[in-house]
This record gives sequence, structure tokens and C-alpha cells, in this order.
Amino acid sequence: MTSHATTLVLGGARSGKSPFAERLIHDSGLTRVYLATATAGDDEMTTRIAQHRKQRGDGWITIEEPLALVDALTREATHGRAVLVDCLTLWLSNLMFAERDPEIEARRLVRFLGVAKYPIVFVSNEVGLGLVPETPLGRAFRDAQGRLNQIVAAAVPQVVFIAAGLPLWLKTNSEE
Repeated sequence: MTSHATTLVLGGARSGKSPFAERLIHDSGLTRVYLATATAGDDEMTTRIAQHRKQRGDGWITIEEPLALVDALTREATHGRAVLVDCLTLWLSNLMFAERDPEIEARRLVRFLGVAKYPIVFVSNEVGLGLVPETPLGRAFRDAQGRLNQIVAAAVPQVVFIAAGLPLWLKTNSEE
């Protein structure tokens, strides 16, 4: 495992994914870019975003991009930089609410990863371990999230699952 390899960090809600991903980026020694996909649609999300910024501390370049992830990565994942994308789950939610096709966007992301030269750490929720959602939209989201996680996991050299703040490395093919 190396902090310089592109990595997918998976886990449940409040499992410790983001702090773990932030440490990977911090340990890279490169300029740290935080690519945030969240939107502050209500007071709770505004508070969560503020808490994330405070926990992260100084020394990060923060880019907010809820939809055009590949475009933002193309601009930001450059020489001397390591990018943290937090998170793919909110990106997917944004895509679905904007009525954009998640599979097309996931394929664009994988094409980008095929040519990316600099480290990127993706955070994503594992939503398939809980109850079956009651609504059709909830089930469609859960299924799309599972497919997105599989597609990204296949495209990156490292995948780690976080539970209770502890890493379980699922894939460590860091030869890039």
C-alpha cells in the first residue's frame, strides 16, 4: 500500500472514511486538494460541511463541484497535487437529482482514471449492507451506488474498507 496510489475508501456512515482519506492525502507530501461534492441544501448539511472544514484544518485547497467531477479532476489532478474526492455518494445523488445518467458519468470517470497521472483518493459509502430501502428511488440509488463502487474499485489500484475507524485493505495493486 502506498499513499501515492489512487485509492477508493469505502465504508458506512460515520465509519471514519473521511479522516482516513485525509491522512492518505496528507501523507503524500503533495499539495492537498479537497474536491467536495456536497451541496448545502439545508441547515444540517451546512453544519456538516462546516464541521468537515474545521476537522480538516488549514493547508487544503477546497474546490466545490457537485456535478462536473471529471472536469474538476482534469483541472485539479495535476503535477505536485493529490486530490481527495469526498464523496462519490453525494456526487451520485446530485447526478440522479439532476436527471443525469450515472452510468455515463461513471464511464467518463473511469476513462479519466485510465489516463490520470497523479494520486486521487475517492471516498464513497457502502450502502448495500443495510436494510432494503422502502421507496423505488431509494432502491434505485442503492443499486446505482453499488454499481458505481464496483466500477471505481475495478479502475483504481487500491481499495480500502473502513469499519469503526479501522482499515481493511481489499485491493493493494499499487504498481502504477
